[in-house]
Amino acid sequence: MQRREFLSGMAAATAVGTTSSSAIDIISNSLMNDESARMTASHFGPLRAFGKNGRFESAMDASELDFFPVSLTQGVVARTYDDTRIAKPSVRKGYLKDGYKSDKSMRGKDEWVEVSWDEAYKLVANELKRVYKEHGSSAIYGGSYGWYSVGSVNNPQTLLGRMLNILGGYTTRTLTYSTHAIRAIMPYVSGTDESGALQTAWPVILKHTELVVIWGADPINTNQIAWGVPDHESYIYFRKLKEQMAKRGVKVIVIDPVYNNTADYLNAQHISVNPTTDVALMMAICYEMMKLGKADENFLKKYTSGAEEFKKYLNGEAEDKTVKDAKWASKICGVSEKEIKELAKVFGSKRTMLMGGWGPQRAHHGEQFHWMLTVLACFIGQIGLPGGGYGFGYHYSDGGCPSPAAPVGSSLALASGKAAGSSAFPGLGAMSIVPSSEGEWKSRDNIAIPVSRILDCINNPGKEIDFNCKKLTYPELKMAYWAGGNPYHHHPDTNLMAKTFEKLDTFIVQDCFWTASARMADIVLPAATEQERNDITKSHTNKFIIAMHKIAEPYGEAKSDYEIYSGILKEFGDKELMAFTEGKTEMEWIKHFYNTSKKKGDESNLGMPEFDEFWAKGYVEFKIPQHAYEYVKQAEFRKNPIINRVGTPSGKIEIVSKKIAKAAYADCPLHPTWMEPMEWIGNKTDKYPLNLVSPHPKYRLHSQLNNTWLRNLEEVKGREPVWIHPEDAKARKLKSGDIVKVFNDRGTVLAGVIVTEFVKKGVVRIQEGGWWDPVLEKDGICVHGNVNVLVPNEPTSSLACGNQATALVQIEKFEGELPSIRVFSQPKFSKKA
Repeated sequence: MQRREFLSGMAAATAVGTTSSSAIDIISNSLMNDESARMTASHFGPLRAFGKNGRFESAMDASELDFFPVSLTQGVVARTYDDTRIAKPSVRKGYLKDGYKSDKSMRGKDEWVEVSWDEAYKLVANELKRVYKEHGSSAIYGGSYGWYSVGSVNNPQTLLGRMLNILGGYTTRTLTYSTHAIRAIMPYVSGTDESGALQTAWPVILKHTELVVIWGADPINTNQIAWGVPDHESYIYFRKLKEQMAKRGVKVIVIDPVYNNTADYLNAQHISVNPTTDVALMMAICYEMMKLGKADENFLKKYTSGAEEFKKYLNGEAEDKTVKDAKWASKICGVSEKEIKELAKVFGSKRTMLMGGWGPQRAHHGEQFHWMLTVLACFIGQIGLPGGGYGFGYHYSDGGCPSPAAPVGSSLALASGKAAGSSAFPGLGAMSIVPSSEGEWKSRDNIAIPVSRILDCINNPGKEIDFNCKKLTYPELKMAYWAGGNPYHHHPDTNLMAKTFEKLDTFIVQDCFWTASARMADIVLPAATEQERNDITKSHTNKFIIAMHKIAEPYGEAKSDYEIYSGILKEFGDKELMAFTEGKTEMEWIKHFYNTSKKKGDESNLGMPEFDEFWAKGYVEFKIPQHAYEYVKQAEFRKNPIINRVGTPSGKIEIVSKKIAKAAYADCPLHPTWMEPMEWIGNKTDKYPLNLVSPHPKYRLHSQLNNTWLRNLEEVKGREPVWIHPEDAKARKLKSGDIVKVFNDRGTVLAGVIVTEFVKKGVVRIQEGGWWDPVLEKDGICVHGNVNVLVPNEPTSSLACGNQATALVQIEKFEGELPSIRVFSQPKFSKKA
């Protein structure tokens, strides 16, 4: 139990004893050597799984690949035969009768009709043909976004793009809901996408860092998951950080409106800041550091551009004539002047590592957070020194863990992330979008819209918008094909989404489960889960290539994504089908991917086994080079900023960006700027006096696993929990266990009250990812608690056009009969007319 003890009461619940044995597959140690155990993988880690009579029976930790297994992997078993599985291709009754001319307001209300795969393929193919012919390729939105598959062959979104490129092109998306603002702003500041940048290696931090500041992040919670497959070594390093706090007095400060899992585990100093006001706090720290003589003027002069102009802004010499001192910031961010001045003093006197999260950039003017945190690191002046500087990836996918470079050939796409200590290398990725054997199937010049602007695009065809210092014209969308994602979970203002999607002729969803998105579709295609098909993947940190063995037969009539797209393309003709498959089966693609990697590995004398040996063992492990343990982010830049320029026009870290200045955005000026968010504590009203925050959940990945017993670990009477401060609860006569309405002008959700001092007074907390369960006949009230019902659809700024995750709300006790939860059961079906 040593591994489990580390997360006791925090990120991962102990498998045994957390809930009833009927809810969990308890695996005995005797099964460790059972030859029937087969390797597979998930976003929660690798696992060894057991099948019997074509069914997925149980799973256990793959401890040889996972440094610290988390019990979320048990949810992979639980979801396989959940009541929400989609058994057969299904079509909305009205759509089956009238096609794209049907009543779109019936989405989510209509009955469903199950059809054969042949009929489903024809329906999809015919609608694609119609839209291509009548409206052109830009009318089809295939930019589906989501976290579903870790497999390289059966990646539903990559395969969707491959299919649509073959057919003529499509409108796609750019940036992500997770990292919209940071990915847009940081290339202007440091010359790179900091969301995927290498982090200073953990061993360097443990040896040299004296102060760790975890700002707007909860890594103990969020490192459970990864875009690829996590190996959870970061938990070992956080345990070692806790040991260093006792041994050599390392100090840890967590800055967050919520006393989170990480603050609790590390027993860290907690600075409770008002939501969306971090930029003001950072500016005051910089000002007070200058006042104390602790700002590193040499670093600012040698390694940055625009420092003098920015200092004038801090000193009140700019247009706003406001001095950005501790007194000014304290009124905004809710942190005392004394605390702010103490932070300025300690930041400038210790080897300091700033670990920034992604949560604060999901807000109005969210671009400012990471820009300003980088500027703060410049004022401290330790960028490029061992244990100093900043990093924006320690909360995610084991960032900072020393890792190798995995071999890869030209047939594999770039990895989604890079690990500390490696060079910029590609890892085992998904099938390339464009087939290699058919010369006429070339890469398309597809329109790409910001992912979080899909509703704006549908509502405003032909509109020209500012985006990332350029102009973009919205296409007119007529059809959306969503695969491996759940937009009715992750997009802000859910009720607006439902109304907006009524303007689409056709909405197709390809998924394993009857999510809210599937229930709001016209055609639903049932996909197999990752454990119901063979595939191949890698750990996110490139330590392992992992075989994903088929554990069970697909549920009902579900098919792999590769089979589904192949079936649709067959309706177009053999030429299109061949362009997609290149004559290979799924298993042949798996072998091709592995052998291409092996060829490159052999060139580097890595000694990779033959495919059959790899497949039987279940994984290949790569040795971590010594230099990976010693990696220091931006060390070469610090040594020689002339030779090792960063990728900005000046070659330096840009505190003032001339490119952004030229764009002349009022909502994203030329340097970090404090601008009041559209909804925050500072402009609260009697109508909506509480500031809502929506962090990542503890017992799921966004909306994944919410259809399993894991939701019982936190829900209150079947509702998403809302944390509220005791004084705010007392003012509303609320107690823990009450069901409340949380509402604003965008909508209403029901939630279960948890009264706690872990949340700041005036702030309430509902985790994102709860499945949307609207009672449509009652103004769309979500009776389960999907927080995005309450979040505005307004962009972060004209630069990133990103998404928000905060809002002002009111809370009232719910009176009357409690509505039943319907979203975790099957929808209503009907026979064909």
